[in-house]
Amino acid sequence: MRILRAARGKARGSQGGFTLLELVMVMTVMAILLTVSIPIYRNLLLRARETVLRDDLFKMRDAINRYSYDKNRAPETLRDLEKAKYLREIPIDPITQSRDTWVVRLEDEPVAPSAPRGIADVFSGAEGVGSDGVPYSEW
Repeated sequence: MRILRAARGKARGSQGGFTLLELVMVMTVMAILLTVSIPIYRNLLLRARETVLRDDLFKMRDAINRYSYDKNRAPETLRDLEKAKYLREIPIDPITQSRDTWVVRLEDEPVAPSAPRGIADVFSGAEGVGSDGVPYSEW
């Protein structure tokens, strides 16, 4: 008899599963974690894009300087840097996701008197302010 009672108790207690309260508590904890982690993730993505933007601007400015010194005149367009193999390709602006939004500033006076005015500097055409408080167009 004793064995029979023990077997019945195990059969009833072995039914697994979660109660509705347990499921609601787990979902609440997950919602709180997502609420905290999503803004952190977005901030990390923005900082990564800004880092790529700084690196792209540095590389393009370096290519403009090297082109100007080698050819004794500044490039007239960013495509000139690409054609002369100073850049493999014009990078995509990581903020605007486009190659066509780069803003160039022309020289005040050409490097050589007989040369046409060329590019002196390049900036992002993105609107908005970076995480450092400086507008992207001034980086």
